[in-house]
Amino acid sequence: MRSINLGDLEVLERLSQTLASRRGGDVDASYSSRLIADPKLAARKLGEEANEVIIAALCEGDEELAKEAADLIYHMMALLEARQISLGDVLRELAAREGISGLEEKAARELS
Repeated sequence: MRSINLGDLEVLERLSQTLASRRGGDVDASYSSRLIADPKLAARKLGEEANEVIIAALCEGDEELAKEAADLIYHMMALLEARQISLGDVLRELAAREGISGLEEKAARELS
């Protein structure tokens, strides 16, 4: 597995900008606009993509899993845009959890 470089991450910023530009767009002409206009639809589509990732992880090769993971990330970002949550907000949350045991973090969430 190769590491991620800054160029790889720039695609997320471009996708974020594209999705932001689709807010208020013609829902009949743009799938992204349709998802952003309807957070419930975006959430349902994200769930469908999550299931496809699981199936690919269990039954498919690495290439298919990567394709399904890309679909999942797109739909997650569309849902975030629909709710007006930035990718930066998510990344800051991840940074806040850095260095914390996953088990400790989960236990802390369950107490709240």
